[in-house]
Amino acid sequence: MPYPAEPTPAPPPRLLVSDHVAGRISLLDLPDGAERAEVRHRHPSEHAGFLALPGGLVACVDDRAGELLVLDPYGPGTGAPLVRRRVPVAVPAEHLAAAPGGRLLAVTTGLGRNEQAWTGLLTAVDLDAPDGAVAVRVRGRTGEPGVTVLGGPSPLVMLRHREPGELLTYRHGELMRSAPSCPPAGPDRRIALPDDDGHGDAHDPTTGRVFAAAGSGVHRVRREGDGLTVETPLPWSADGRSGGRGHYLRLDPVRRMLWSCVRDGSGDPGRWAEWSNDAWWHQLDTGVTGRLEVGPGLVFRLAVAARHIAYTRIHPDGDELVLLTAPLDAGSRPEVCARLPLPAMAGAPRPGGTPWDGAQRRAVAASPGSGLVAVSRGGHGEVHVFDADRTAAVTTLTVPTPLDDGGHLALVAPGDGAHADPVGR
Repeated sequence: MPYPAEPTPAPPPRLLVSDHVAGRISLLDLPDGAERAEVRHRHPSEHAGFLALPGGLVACVDDRAGELLVLDPYGPGTGAPLVRRRVPVAVPAEHLAAAPGGRLLAVTTGLGRNEQAWTGLLTAVDLDAPDGAVAVRVRGRTGEPGVTVLGGPSPLVMLRHREPGELLTYRHGELMRSAPSCPPAGPDRRIALPDDDGHGDAHDPTTGRVFAAAGSGVHRVRREGDGLTVETPLPWSADGRSGGRGHYLRLDPVRRMLWSCVRDGSGDPGRWAEWSNDAWWHQLDTGVTGRLEVGPGLVFRLAVAARHIAYTRIHPDGDELVLLTAPLDAGSRPEVCARLPLPAMAGAPRPGGTPWDGAQRRAVAASPGSGLVAVSRGGHGEVHVFDADRTAAVTTLTVPTPLDDGGHLALVAPGDGAHADPVGR
């Protein structure tokens, strides 16, 4: 009688490391750092980031070539290439989002390396278009719009604009039927926002809600059938802590929560080391909101791991990875469980100067299906890998380019469900 076959071990987590300055994408196994694939002469948009798609795929925009790239992180090793699709889109890419099914996408354009907005191009993408019209570009308002794509019988593209602040909706199908040569496209609906400082977008496919971060709070719009309902904004104040606003907004598909970092302090960027930073969170199903202190300095993006939320904090007294325990049930609340030191960056921001221009930065990545967290060390070509469950450093990986500006990272794990957050990060 034959013995039963040994089960096939699950593939390890993998890390996409993008050096958008040098023009290279590396695909590494974790935690050992073995390189599975590389793509040269590719400059993914750091601002639009990586977008998880169903089937374990990942999308990004090559800002130099003007192409949407659909990547297959588990293709290499099975005979499939890392780059599965290439679709022409308008650049410089500002934001990238998909409808819940992953077929319909939208890419907005922003400033890029320009001091003033010069293009208002919006690209609508249908990865399975039956007539071959895979991507169509139209012209709208100039600026730096955020974007979400709502599903349903008539999918909507929703742009979040600043100055003046408003939400604009377009029907994705109508965009795809637009004429050539980037014709102007008017929105189906305009929803005014009370602020001209919007920054940060999230979309919850389960409820059809779109969230837009602004100075006065997190503004909410819910899709009902073919209509949109404006709801009461969520305040930044919570747990007796007030002041500041969030400049980033992210959906946690595991706990069904929104996360942000609320920054408060002087408007002078030279005093960035004095800024206070709080982790802000909102439970989508219970409506409970809270915030807790992360620490002074530069804190911006965050990453969602299986049981933790990860922030990086840059400060002249020392950089660190800050780990928060994610609530396991509706009755528990997040708390800071670890502060892990990060090695200094030679080109780190200095007090008195802007923390964004001419200074190195860090990228952070995690997967909702893994306990690992990766943090880049800008200018050094290094990525530090941590085990959040053990609150310990695991290894330091090196790549052949310096990762100036911090590069950008995406950590993926088989079946992690990351596509439930349909906005590029």
